[in-house]
Amino acid sequence: MKYIILLGDGMADYPLKELDGKTPLEYARTPHMDGLARTGTVGLIDTIPKGKTPGSDVANLAVLGYDPVKFHTGRGPLEAASMGVSLDTTDVAFRCNLITLTNDGTMIDDFNAQHITSEEAGEIIADIDAQLGSSSFRWYPGVSYRHLLVWNEGPSEFETTPPHDIVGQTIAGHLPRGSRAREIRGLMERSQEILRDHPVNRARIEAGKKPANSLWLWGEGRAPAMEPLTKRFNITGGMISAVDLLKGIGVYAGLDVIHVPGATGYTDTDYAGKAEHALRYLRDHDFVFIHVEAPDEMGHEGNIEGKVGSIEDFDAKVVGTMMKGLPELGDYRVAVLSDHPTPIELRTHVSDPSPLVVSSSPDTPSGGGAAAFGETAARSSGLVVSPGYGFMDHFMGDWRALVEKR
Repeated sequence: MKYIILLGDGMADYPLKELDGKTPLEYARTPHMDGLARTGTVGLIDTIPKGKTPGSDVANLAVLGYDPVKFHTGRGPLEAASMGVSLDTTDVAFRCNLITLTNDGTMIDDFNAQHITSEEAGEIIADIDAQLGSSSFRWYPGVSYRHLLVWNEGPSEFETTPPHDIVGQTIAGHLPRGSRAREIRGLMERSQEILRDHPVNRARIEAGKKPANSLWLWGEGRAPAMEPLTKRFNITGGMISAVDLLKGIGVYAGLDVIHVPGATGYTDTDYAGKAEHALRYLRDHDFVFIHVEAPDEMGHEGNIEGKVGSIEDFDAKVVGTMMKGLPELGDYRVAVLSDHPTPIELRTHVSDPSPLVVSSSPDTPSGGGAAAFGETAARSSGLVVSPGYGFMDHFMGDWRALVEKR
């Protein structure tokens, strides 16, 4: 049996008047996901435990069977694992965004510096590390606007805010708080001095692009202790994603991190390439997880057309390609889901349960069925996988038993 999870990050949403009262997922043309809904089981998955901040770190840990209350220590250490950065027990890893502040420096104008390229960002982070790095603080370049700071022997008792939650808001009430937080705030302030006239920013401004004029530090934590998924279920498996967070979760879960050229973490990603790499990998392995970031990015941007388009691309090029190739590999079980909603109207994550569909090869029916895949059909199904971290036990085991209990 081959096991496949296809996840559209932030794909779930709320109804929009601009889409005739439908959500982007319901409005989008998704014949492949709708086909799975008709042959499989549609329901909801509750990935965000009470008291946890909704985010892809918490949600995807839950999808892969890890209780976030026990295993989530922060986003930073997960991304460190993806980058190959080994953390000592005294290290605290922070997610480091390159952002755009307003001209007066009081508000976040863009949490991703207008999707700065990895090449531009790499040059900036190298200069930041050269000028602010020390035996205590080291910076590591990641992808686009997403980077890493490691504080050796730093405290982990902080309150930090994801920058995508406060776009257009004043930053004064959202700066890091807690033990020695003044040092973190000081690094952010000093970064603004370095970036004010940085060559990369001068070139971006001349080209009509937003400058990356500040760092924003958040998502801190120490390395978690997690039993590999491969050991727990006695399988071999792989993770496909453009973003370090998911790759890092894959590392801790014991999964192979499969590199796909052209995977960007945005709407220009190589959707089909991800599916093609997954199918090749499954010839000799049991499990693969494909993560697509684009719908979440469009939710954060408040881009209705972009979100609908990214969902249609996910359906056609990821789900469609996988469903065309899977029958050649024997029996399979496939799940398609959103990890959490990123509503257009809010432009940030929420904790509501997300739609899920599970379908199996024809001789291993998964039961149920719905006319289409979307939030309304999922709510009407009567099936809620809660807590969400229980999903993997059912998915890798007796899925029918869960369906028959509803």
